[in-house]
Amino acid sequence: MSPEFVTGFARQAIELTLMISLPLLGVGLIVGLVVSIIQAATQIQEATLSFIPKILSMFLALLVSFPWIMDKLVTYTREIFLNLPLYIRMGGIT
Repeated sequence: MSPEFVTGFARQAIELTLMISLPLLGVGLIVGLVVSIIQAATQIQEATLSFIPKILSMFLALLVSFPWIMDKLVTYTREIFLNLPLYIRMGGIT
């Protein structure tokens, strides 16, 4: 396999990983910022106070975005399996 093919294949996998993780990371970031602002305003500096809202909100975001995530993963996997003979011919794997 050519270095360009391997690089493109890895880039596509990394892009998919980032795209799938973006909703959960974004929700965690926003909820973390809101809780931090509330903690700073009330001067309550309890580390575990931000943990529960972040976990609950990320779980809710996962439930909401799960169909979209599964669609992306199934599409990517289907493309890999459908193009597997082409990849084998290109790479000369025996």
